[in-house]
Amino acid sequence: MTFPQSPASPYRHASVLLEGAVDALIHDPAGAYLDGTFGRGGHSRAILERLAPEGRLLAIDRDPQALDEARNIDDARFTIEQGEFAHLRALAAQHGLDGRLSGILLDIGVSSPQLDDPDRGFSFLRDGPLDMRMDPTQGESAAKWLSHASVDEMARIFKSYGEERFAKRIARAIAERRQTQPFERTQDLAEVIKAAHPAWEKGKHPATRVFQAMRIHLNGELEQLDAALYAALDALSPGGHLVVISFHSLEDRRVKRFIRDQARGDTHLPRGMPIREDQLNRRLEPVGKAQRPGADEVEANPRSRSAVMRVARKLA
Repeated sequence: MTFPQSPASPYRHASVLLEGAVDALIHDPAGAYLDGTFGRGGHSRAILERLAPEGRLLAIDRDPQALDEARNIDDARFTIEQGEFAHLRALAAQHGLDGRLSGILLDIGVSSPQLDDPDRGFSFLRDGPLDMRMDPTQGESAAKWLSHASVDEMARIFKSYGEERFAKRIARAIAERRQTQPFERTQDLAEVIKAAHPAWEKGKHPATRVFQAMRIHLNGELEQLDAALYAALDALSPGGHLVVISFHSLEDRRVKRFIRDQARGDTHLPRGMPIREDQLNRRLEPVGKAQRPGADEVEANPRSRSAVMRVARKLA
């Protein structure tokens, strides 16, 4: 069965590590699965093609445009809910699937249509309003945040979430400029960052790290990821698979550490206490090594080059 994509949007999305992710996720075609980041439905469509008639797929996304895309999937096995994937356990429970999921897929970060649509304000490549919210009806826009954030707060965000070496210098330049004119457009902000940045990286716009940092902060992406990983641990059934695709080191380090810690189990025990293996409360085991896109995928979709996929199986 083939599920069409909507022709309404001119912005297309190529799902990263599509076949590898679905291969790692589905171990029981008759099981119930959750796609925590529907996006434009590439992974969800591939999952549905692998499921048996009695299989089920619950998808989640907070972007209203993603929900519009999901309406094109006409399949009784498929359901989508608007929400944050941090709440995936509660959403699964609404459908009687808490603790019963055979697999959960999380494809972290921003989708190509969000980046490519200038009206969403995620990118400086084309001019648009400074928004950057995954759900434009919730939270604070980038323009609003920039209008009041202190120099110290901006510098902390740029440094922590963008790993920007010149965070303080850029934050001062932004604060100085907004005294005479507020920031409302992406390219306006990018030009101010560009002028303030003393050391451009080859092949990378000097505003790249700052824009990434602002997006992560405004959408609470790392906090969302941490909450989603723990929610997934409880929502999975024993033997269920957790598949996570991340796109930068801040995300991947969190995923790697989470799987490692859950695979080790309880390590803060009194020294010398005799503990049986089954008392360590190990909840996950890694499945294979971290996977990255092959050369052919990177050539076809350069945005996939930084992707890392990690897989784990729930033990109990």
